[in-house]
Amino acid sequence: MKMKLLMHTCCAPCSVYCIDSLRAEGIEPTVFWYNPNIHPYIEYKTRRDCLKDYCNSIGAEAIFMEDYGLDEFCKNVVNDIPNRCVNYCYKKRLTETVRYAAKHGYDTFTTTLLVSPYQKHEELIKVCQELEALSGVKFLYRDFRIGFREGQAKARALGMYMQKYCGCIFSEEDRYRKQIDRDLANCPILVE
Repeated sequence: MKMKLLMHTCCAPCSVYCIDSLRAEGIEPTVFWYNPNIHPYIEYKTRRDCLKDYCNSIGAEAIFMEDYGLDEFCKNVVNDIPNRCVNYCYKKRLTETVRYAAKHGYDTFTTTLLVSPYQKHEELIKVCQELEALSGVKFLYRDFRIGFREGQAKARALGMYMQKYCGCIFSEEDRYRKQIDRDLANCPILVE
């Protein structure tokens, strides 16, 4: 029986190596866009549209579940911002992926988040394994990180939009953390 794989996909550049390597194994993933963590809206839209264009260009089946969710995201992470990825972001996106997979006859799921050396890899695997146990939809694990640089280089060569941060507004702040700290350290102290 042929595997029917739904692959949660965060963006086109991260999907490049994942799709290529799965296809090399004879596995044709269906791309699944569900990323209410990406902010601001123009970033969300740019990443989504880039993924749509890429899927069309390579003949990949893709499902786009729209849910831009700044308010909902902030409400759910505000009390534990340092642990937002594991405690909310991974679970939210992957739970929806597994829910969709189960409802639409997919027997297996994975995620392009497994390609990034910047993600919390072991915690991500644990979330996926927990979802597999709860749902019965099999988790296909691949350590896609070995192809991260290769996939990024191909994405650049294809002229894809290359984002500069993971996705949420807090990760963008993290991107500038050193600069923010330098600016604060060099800021004159005002005495009233």
